[in-house]
Amino acid sequence: MRIYGLTTRSWAYSGPVYRLLPFVLLPLVLIALAAPASARAPLPVGTDLDYQLGGARSVPANVGIVVRDRKARPVAGRYNVCYVNGFQTQTDERRFWNKRPGLILKRHGHRAIDSAWGEWLLDIRTAHKRHRLAGIMRTWVRGCAAHGYAAVEFDNLDSFTRSHHLLKRRQAVAYARLLVRAAHNAGLSAGQKNFAEFNGRTVGYDFAIAEECGRYRECSSYTSHYGRRVLSIEYRRVDFRWTCDHFGSRLPVVLRDLDLTPHGVREWC
Repeated sequence: MRIYGLTTRSWAYSGPVYRLLPFVLLPLVLIALAAPASARAPLPVGTDLDYQLGGARSVPANVGIVVRDRKARPVAGRYNVCYVNGFQTQTDERRFWNKRPGLILKRHGHRAIDSAWGEWLLDIRTAHKRHRLAGIMRTWVRGCAAHGYAAVEFDNLDSFTRSHHLLKRRQAVAYARLLVRAAHNAGLSAGQKNFAEFNGRTVGYDFAIAEECGRYRECSSYTSHYGRRVLSIEYRRVDFRWTCDHFGSRLPVVLRDLDLTPHGVREWC
């Protein structure tokens, strides 16, 4: 039998060192396989949040969690969440997606668009396309991990609700499972964004990002699934006050301007 370039007659006739080799290697293999999962840092609780997708800015001492775009650098000494638009396109990445037209959802021959943000919807209708898209997201997630992020937020899980019935919930869930797997394999925790009524724990999400859960009275839906590991962002002062009154003692709640500009509104409960 040939072992790493050495030839022996069989394990029965090899020395005691060779007989012990399986017992030495097996624990090492198991540790290596378990490393990505054990390396994931959970979202901390009991600290404030800053949501900086529109541009980086200084982080005050009360903030322990910072969310930034995947192209931005994380903040030293904080729990950093990397933003990835998992289900739609970013408006400044149209050149990238124009080279991959088959992955953009079409409606009557035109690209389906989220009119509120000018983002194209990704076509997740088939397993083949879902795996191709997940491969792209996997590369971006690995980049987040390489930069030092601890977690990733996948935006627009609910894109199917804006697809004029072209996309289905079950397709979104199947694709979400691939994205979560990509995050976990990179050693990152994965955050559910939108679709409050869905229990993302069933596909492995670790926490949630709840935009305007106070405005739409959805915060309790997220907390029923994730407990205190929910990040709440409000854009209207009246909703911010309501969310602080009802959830501020349990969740990090931040008031931001809608465009999330570096010099815009930023207040905490």
